[in-house]
Amino acid sequence: MARAALSTSAVVGLAIEVVDEGGPEALTLSAVSGRAGVTTPSLYKHVRSLAELRALVSARVMNDIADRAGRAVLGRSADEAIRAFMTAWRHYARQHPHRYSAVLQSPDPRTAEAGTRLVDIITAALRAYGLEDSAAIHAARCLRAAVHGFAVLEAQDAFGLPENLDDSYELLIRMTVAGLRAPH
Repeated sequence: MARAALSTSAVVGLAIEVVDEGGPEALTLSAVSGRAGVTTPSLYKHVRSLAELRALVSARVMNDIADRAGRAVLGRSADEAIRAFMTAWRHYARQHPHRYSAVLQSPDPRTAEAGTRLVDIITAALRAYGLEDSAAIHAARCLRAAVHGFAVLEAQDAFGLPENLDDSYELLIRMTVAGLRAPH
């Protein structure tokens, strides 16, 4: 990559390539600078530290998930929207397991916008169940925990029993929808 073409966005893109190939632990400023064909100090014009780069990678991944989830739920409501949201999230995590595992799970100012997008998509889908305000936040947390937990366990091959994972995920979707339909 030509030095003139290097930007914060390009550095994040290169960092994602490093993560995709070697996992989050492979992400170093040296690995990214080597991929960019520049010295490590040259990256400091675009990112202040490895911690900032990790947060920017996390934000990009969260935005990618929000893009997919947003497209998936578009024109759907209630059960169909929840199913589409959960399916899109899982597909992303399965397609990009290293990238997904690079997401920072604790709030960070650099990931706030992407996190807000995801929460907005979830809470919009939850309105069909009459969930708003704090009830929607509680439900969104539960939905995130269910999807994220399954995705992480699946990515780590932690489901050791022979039953089909798609069947298990379908059950998780049905249980989630049934819980959302229950009186609150």
